[in-house]
Amino acid sequence: MLHHHWMDSIIGSVGRVANVKVRNDDDLNDRVNHLYTTGILIIFTVVVSARQYVGDPIRCWCPAQFTGAHVDYTNNICWISNTYYIPMEYAVPESHAKRVENELTYYQWVPVMLLIQALMFYLPCIVWRLLNGHSGINVDRIVSLASDAQYEAPEVRMRTIKYVVRHIDRCLDNQRESRHRCCVTLRHILSAKLSLLCGRRYGNYLIATYLVMKVLYISNAIGQLFMLNAFLATEYNLYGFQVLDDLIKGSEWTASKRFPRVTMCDFSIRQMTNSHHYSVQCVLPINLFNEKIYIFLWFWLVFVSVLTSYSLMSWLWQMVFPSSRIHYVRKFLKIMDRIGSGPDKKLATRFTMEYLRHDGVFTLRLVGKNSSDIVVAEIVSGLWDVYRSKKSIQIRNTSTLPSNGHESDGEDV
Repeated sequence: MLHHHWMDSIIGSVGRVANVKVRNDDDLNDRVNHLYTTGILIIFTVVVSARQYVGDPIRCWCPAQFTGAHVDYTNNICWISNTYYIPMEYAVPESHAKRVENELTYYQWVPVMLLIQALMFYLPCIVWRLLNGHSGINVDRIVSLASDAQYEAPEVRMRTIKYVVRHIDRCLDNQRESRHRCCVTLRHILSAKLSLLCGRRYGNYLIATYLVMKVLYISNAIGQLFMLNAFLATEYNLYGFQVLDDLIKGSEWTASKRFPRVTMCDFSIRQMTNSHHYSVQCVLPINLFNEKIYIFLWFWLVFVSVLTSYSLMSWLWQMVFPSSRIHYVRKFLKIMDRIGSGPDKKLATRFTMEYLRHDGVFTLRLVGKNSSDIVVAEIVSGLWDVYRSKKSIQIRNTSTLPSNGHESDGEDV
């Protein structure tokens, strides 16, 4: 019985770890950067580390008089001091400077560099999550609730949607500033129409922060190509083109001088009165793995750079131009049969520009990317009811005419 209880507790704890809530405050492209790429780099780190520390990462061909202890020493000294590569068809140069020119300085540090790369891919995500908490809109909670709503029973789904609508309404109210401060009208025109001013009070803090994160992801992916260029001390930023060229020509594409399998190593053994210099030939089996890893990484970094650049341009197009935002919101209002005549269309424009503003539309777009358009349509419809009820209350308060009956719209939302 005790054994079964112990097993149950282990399985339960593993289940809890497996069910850790994944945050939903970004799109698929961002997850390719901070989740999938980071995961790939950590797997590569484990593979290379296992190969380095289990078995021999280097094997040197030693002179016949060397004992087992000598051979171990040779392998260790050649691993920690950099080896150099001279192709078999060339004679080994006598000049020490010429040998140093061809040194391989990277192979001991590959696992460390892969971990640094993984951290660099995760950093923009940390920046985004630290900053978006100050926006006044709880993006993660809104998107999580909305994405869960699509799988729930109809009654629960309607309750969840109503809660999300109330939550967004409060968040949008929380963002607004009082309108009677100095130059407020001018600042709101600059922020809403031209997107020149960024900040919480202008309703575009979230989208500005999000676009900065996208720029950080692009800079990171492109920057890593040049960082690896310096780390490997080769023309790594052209590596993929050369591999493709070799594949097209049908030549041996894996025999790369960047990752040689056979290298040379110089070392000295000092005895009491004199010093013996040795040059030995070594095999670097670890470079079989390094070569495949860095070929894959070149193509992956280029793919991620292109994908993130496309994503940034797409978000800029969708969010910077007012017509794109108005069209997006109107589309959902039409789906739900909420707008018809000309006055409704004008009100829908004011609803988008003055009520939702940049951050409201951005949050709805994130909901759409993480759930479905039907959920977005239901949320937009609920927010429209809230907005119309607020407008009708304003009209009633500022007019001596009897109420036109709109005030009851959306009161239950």
